[in-house]
Amino acid sequence: MAFQRARTDEQRAQRRQQILEAAAGMLTEMPVAQLSLNELSRRVGLAKANVLRYFESREAVLLVLLDAEVKDWIAALEATAPPVEGTSRERGDRLGELLATSMAERPVLCDLFSAQATVLEHNISADVAIGHKLVARQSIETLVRLVHRHLPELGIDGSVALVETTLLMAMTAWPCSRPPEAVQAAYASDPQLAGMRIDFTDLVRRTAAVTASGLIARQENAVAPSPIV
Repeated sequence: MAFQRARTDEQRAQRRQQILEAAAGMLTEMPVAQLSLNELSRRVGLAKANVLRYFESREAVLLVLLDAEVKDWIAALEATAPPVEGTSRERGDRLGELLATSMAERPVLCDLFSAQATVLEHNISADVAIGHKLVARQSIETLVRLVHRHLPELGIDGSVALVETTLLMAMTAWPCSRPPEAVQAAYASDPQLAGMRIDFTDLVRRTAAVTASGLIARQENAVAPSPIV
């Protein structure tokens, strides 16, 4: 079939959506590192140059998918009612469990997260970067409000700190928890080495829970009255 250029805004939007859907499908089959513009073009049925009419680079496509994955994840979290009972530590532990397990259930999100700073934010223009960061800022603000509903003791600043720490740990822990074949073989060969393997869910859960407890404790110490001498 000969290539037909999209001539209306509706046709261009449809073509962009086709490219995004093809890339999203590929990410269910392969990690971000293996998704190439050549293969994406083949699956969409367009020449690479024609794909680049709609997205300036492979990374620009993946950033749009990352933004969409984050929005879907936060929407699912918002559908979960915050706990109304329990100590701050108990609610912090539940929040850590919720954040960790919900991310672990979304491997595409975690893979995109882990590649964001080192891959996805390269080979893009300032305009694409601005658009992505504006969307990311809105998502982070929504996530901060969600955390604050679970743990109002944190305050807004504490909620921001918890979100930042948890996301950064998730970005780092995801690739480390999925070692290459040779490292997997090393773990399997020796029980002592196997203990070095990282459990993504457990590490992110502990990080979020301990960070929440630490932030609350620091705030309580800061406002505690001085003892009378």
